[in-house]
Amino acid sequence: MSLNIIEKFYQNYFTASQSEQEEVASNALNADVKWCVAHPVNDLNGPQAADEAFLAPLKHALPDAERRPLIVMDGEYEGRTWYNSTGYFVGTFENSLFGIPATGKTLYLRYTEMVCVENGQITESYLIPDFIDAMNQARVNPMRRSLGHDGLVMAPATADGFNHGELCPERSEKSKQLVEDMLGCLGRFDGKDLYSMDLENYWHSDFMWYGPAAIGTTRGIKGFRNHHQAPFVFAFPDRSVDIELNILAQNDYVSTGGWPHMHGTHTGHSGWLGLAPTGKHIELRVMDIWRRDGELLKENWVAIDIAHIMLQLGYDLFGQMKEQLEGPAYA
Repeated sequence: MSLNIIEKFYQNYFTASQSEQEEVASNALNADVKWCVAHPVNDLNGPQAADEAFLAPLKHALPDAERRPLIVMDGEYEGRTWYNSTGYFVGTFENSLFGIPATGKTLYLRYTEMVCVENGQITESYLIPDFIDAMNQARVNPMRRSLGHDGLVMAPATADGFNHGELCPERSEKSKQLVEDMLGCLGRFDGKDLYSMDLENYWHSDFMWYGPAAIGTTRGIKGFRNHHQAPFVFAFPDRSVDIELNILAQNDYVSTGGWPHMHGTHTGHSGWLGLAPTGKHIELRVMDIWRRDGELLKENWVAIDIAHIMLQLGYDLFGQMKEQLEGPAYA
């Protein structure tokens, strides 16, 4: 794989000495870069803040860190160039990361991102590392177990996640239209019956939904409904997708998301993630990448900043983890 500007930046940063890291960041990031990372990092501005609050702590936690992308997409949206990607930061977990204790073992830190590049520099970066999965790997996650499958997320079954072949506009538009129609279908929930959303018209029966830790991976429409959709839509009956950073389509792949991407009120009684309804209105940072197979969607890689959702609902996940680590069981 030839490295794009984002992958080159991370490669240069991870191989730089500690004294060189800030310079690498300053060269690649615009002076006014908007650098946003999932909770507990959140919204940062400028290369120095990006370096000190996220990049340096990540490199300190994983001294031999490398990036292993599973899917990379790029394209223009409203006249600006975006790179949407998902994959893993991989390295030996030598030092703690935002309070998650080091294990001395290999850490697979899943990431999903949307990055804007202008005039050869990164001007905006929105990144959702799956910190809850890192907690799972360190065995310190204070939340209940995922309903779906926990563990490593797979690359596309077609093994073409960053080599999409020659771009075909008609093929890309077909994929984009299918995703937009499917999202419209999800918005037709009548508040009572999951079958008011006729997913069979958009998804293969063995569709794979690669969800974040705390939800997990589901297989098939039934698995998706049981392990994610039902708990979520009944918990947030007024949910809406109302902000979009971009939408990119490359042949069979489509990606979109926002910071935030959705809003909803936690009024349901389903016990989503084991939480009682709070009545609070929240925003959700979400990113998705889909792969079309024939006339239907086959795979979906999903990133949700769940720790940020929890914080808005009144649950400090990182604070709970700290209290747990300071308790008698870890003394």
